[in-house]
Amino acid sequence: MQGSRRIQALGLVLILACGTIAAPASAQAVDPKQPSVENPHMHFWGTNQLDQCWTHFDGNDSAGSAAEGYGEKEFTGNGEQVDVDFTCRIQDNFKQDLYLNENGSIVIDLEFQIEHAACSDTQECQDLTLTLYKGTTAVAKESFPQIGGSDADEHLRWEIMVVDNMSRWNKSAEEPSIQFEFSKPGWTDFTGFCVFFLCGGWFRLYYSNNDNNATVEANFPVVNLTEPGTGGGDGGGIGGAVDDALPGFGLSAGLGALAMAAFARRKQE
Repeated sequence: MQGSRRIQALGLVLILACGTIAAPASAQAVDPKQPSVENPHMHFWGTNQLDQCWTHFDGNDSAGSAAEGYGEKEFTGNGEQVDVDFTCRIQDNFKQDLYLNENGSIVIDLEFQIEHAACSDTQECQDLTLTLYKGTTAVAKESFPQIGGSDADEHLRWEIMVVDNMSRWNKSAEEPSIQFEFSKPGWTDFTGFCVFFLCGGWFRLYYSNNDNNATVEANFPVVNLTEPGTGGGDGGGIGGAVDDALPGFGLSAGLGALAMAAFARRKQE
C-alpha cells in the first residue's frame, strides 16, 4: 500500500514539474524585433534614396537597409525647393500590447545633414517637423528650426513625456510611426553655371547602422504590465488574475488539481 502511494506522489510531482519547466521555455521565446523591458530601443532603417523607411527593435538586423548607413534626397535644380514628407513605420505589428511607464519619457535620437539656402519672407518655408503617431493618432509634434542650413551632420534629441493616452499601445492597431516634414529653398546660381556652383540642396537622414557611430533610435520606457482579467487584451484570467503574469501556471495548476483529487479519492478507497 505504501509503495502505491509513493508512486502516486511521484506522479503528482512529475506533473507539477512538467508545468513549471514548460513555463520558462515559453517565456524565453522572444522576438528581437519586438519591444520588451530588456529591449526598449526602436531602430531606424531605410533605402539610400529615402523612398522607404522602417523601424523595429533589433539593432543587429539591418536587412534591406542602405549599406551607406543613410538615406538622402537630392534637389539639384537651380534654386529647387528642398522638400520632403515621409514616414518611418514599424516593420512588423506588435505581438503583444506595449505598456509604458506613465512617469517616463520617450527619447528619440536622430542624425541629419540638410543643405539649403536661407528662407525669405516671400518663400515657402517649414522647419524640420517631427510627428509621433500612435496608430493613426498624432500624440506628439514638434518643430526644430535649429536643424539644417549647412553640410555638417547635426544631432537631434526629442524627449516626449508619457501622458495618459500614451501609456498603452494596442497590438496590430497602435504601433508607433514618425513623420518627417521639411521644406526650404535650395541654393540659386544667378550665373547660370550650376556645374561649377552649388545649386539646390539635399536632405539626409542617418540610419541606425551609420558609419559615424551616431545614436539613431527611439527609446521607450517599457514596463511589464497587463490589465487585470485581460492578459493584454487576449481574454480573461482566472478570478480576474493576470493571464500572462506566469506562463504555464494555469496548465500546471489544472493538472495538479486533477492529480490531487485522484490521489485523495484513492486514499479514501
